[in-house]
Amino acid sequence: MGGSLKGLWLIVLSGYPGAGKTLLAKRLVADYPYLARVGVDELREMLFHEAYPCRDEFLVYSMIAEMLDALLKKGYSVVIDSTAPDNVTREFLLTSKVTRVNNLLVVFNVEKGVLVERSIERFGTTKSSAVENASKH
Repeated sequence: MGGSLKGLWLIVLSGYPGAGKTLLAKRLVADYPYLARVGVDELREMLFHEAYPCRDEFLVYSMIAEMLDALLKKGYSVVIDSTAPDNVTREFLLTSKVTRVNNLLVVFNVEKGVLVERSIERFGTTKSSAVENASKH
């Protein structure tokens, strides 16, 4: 990749765990020096040692909103790596107080079998609430 981004970007990567969001986000940050990554699941884990939904989702998302606005004001584009299971959450993550920001939502659509395989590789089990939720769709 390499190069630079034209203008400020707010990119939301959304999808089930194991879909490839974090891998893509980390690659983008490595290739573009003025791009910062915010990992929603990692923030939840760091604050509460809990997965989605944690005991204070409002606090998690409030902190994300403050972080992305601070980064954008400093001239960094932002890629948010989040399960973001519904359109309300996705729309919230694409909102900023900073003007003239390009928004991009990327929803990862991965077959259930692939998610199950990746869950087994990562955790040794399919007992992930996100994988179980995927089986309901």
